[in-house]
Amino acid sequence: MRHIFEQGTSAGAPTLVLLHGTGGTERDLISLGQRISPGSSLLSIRGNILENGMPRFFRRLAEGIFDEEDLVFRTKELYDFLDEAAAQYGIDRSSFVAVGYSNGANIAGSLLFHYADAFKGAILHHPMVPLRGKELPVLSGTPIFIGAGTNDPICSASETEELQQLLGGAGADVAVHWENYGHQLTASEVHAATKWFEEHFPQA
Repeated sequence: MRHIFEQGTSAGAPTLVLLHGTGGTERDLISLGQRISPGSSLLSIRGNILENGMPRFFRRLAEGIFDEEDLVFRTKELYDFLDEAAAQYGIDRSSFVAVGYSNGANIAGSLLFHYADAFKGAILHHPMVPLRGKELPVLSGTPIFIGAGTNDPICSASETEELQQLLGGAGADVAVHWENYGHQLTASEVHAATKWFEEHFPQA
């Protein structure tokens, strides 16, 4: 998968796995990752799917309707790539923390839904419920930050609450930060995510 790897300066800091939104690239979230954890290594990945020329991490049938078969396939593809990247760059696979926005947050959520060891933690900006009717792995104590919009036209508040309940029911430690700016990723939401990260990963 096309990606950028930047070696961090803090040996104790988690590696941030950066996952862009629809139409983004592997360069989109570099500055966000640097803001959240300046000492972390960054592994920023471009989605392998194109929708009308726009990169995504998995196909969808329509706005808000995922191609679930492709989602499951791409989730496994990304999981395997994370293993390969850890070996290639000599980084601790167990220290990966996801930072995803929109489509990137959805694929990160799907990884959490499928694999107990996918991430040490996750920052999900405006995610949806990736799959329904699936038994989640045990996510005991996994810290997860969800940034959401009370008036998000793509991801309703009720969907955010459903995702919180599903992840929490699997044992994850879920915090939801609410904004009132639709699907937009605001400076105040980034600030809240950064503060949350500093509290949960103080070694960074």
